[in-house]
Amino acid sequence: MLQYGFMQNAIIAGIFISILCPAVGVFLVLRRYSMMGDALSHASFAGVAVGLILGYNPIICAFIFTSVCGLLIEFLRGYYKKFAELILVIVMTLSIGIAITLISTGKTGANVNSYLFGSILTVSKNELYTVFILSILSVIILSILYNQLLYITFDENGAKIAGVKVKVINYLFALLVGATISVSIRIMGILVISSMIAMPVAAALQLRKGFKITFIFSIIFGFIDIIVGLILSYYINSAPGGTIAITSVAVLLIVLLLNKTNK
Repeated sequence: MLQYGFMQNAIIAGIFISILCPAVGVFLVLRRYSMMGDALSHASFAGVAVGLILGYNPIICAFIFTSVCGLLIEFLRGYYKKFAELILVIVMTLSIGIAITLISTGKTGANVNSYLFGSILTVSKNELYTVFILSILSVIILSILYNQLLYITFDENGAKIAGVKVKVINYLFALLVGATISVSIRIMGILVISSMIAMPVAAALQLRKGFKITFIFSIIFGFIDIIVGLILSYYINSAPGGTIAITSVAVLLIVLLLNKTNK
């Protein structure tokens, strides 16, 4: 299996994703904002469509469009403070409308299914470099903002009083989520990216430990989900997004069962 170049590319990209998605997902889940990943995954679909039509790198276009939508979500929070879910619906509606309109023209000139469901066969070296660069930048930003994000996650008003630039941090975090979604497209597929943001965190939360332990185990579970899912997709010849999603649910169920037996 590992003698094939496409599988090597897929696993390397998968390792980046297994670190980045749960690391960002911890903050989203604890802020009760996990569906933001779902909304931005739909936004990435529009970005991919734009990239395919214009002939530019779809991942870069997805990153740009997703980042803009992430900033839009953060901007609209000021207008819909009590209706956060409505903001996500607005962004999803706009994104899906753009994506369907562009794809229905028949000018995309590529197999859109590989972006919808993920593909281990089509991760090229150039895309791997793009994933690597975006992942490294995202990890650096996350490490710099870690303490401020932690404060904002548990007490946003307290963070404001303490002098933390909450609005700026939230906008930067929106860009970070956009980058995370973009780098995951090729492996996970647009339809199931949100599962890798939320499911490893859901499993880690069942351990009922402190934030740092939850953070670490989210990444561990994310790594297991992606590597096992990729191996399964190779042997059963399926899109990796589906097998990774199924694996993530299976890992969560195993954690729940182990918790129940240990009580």
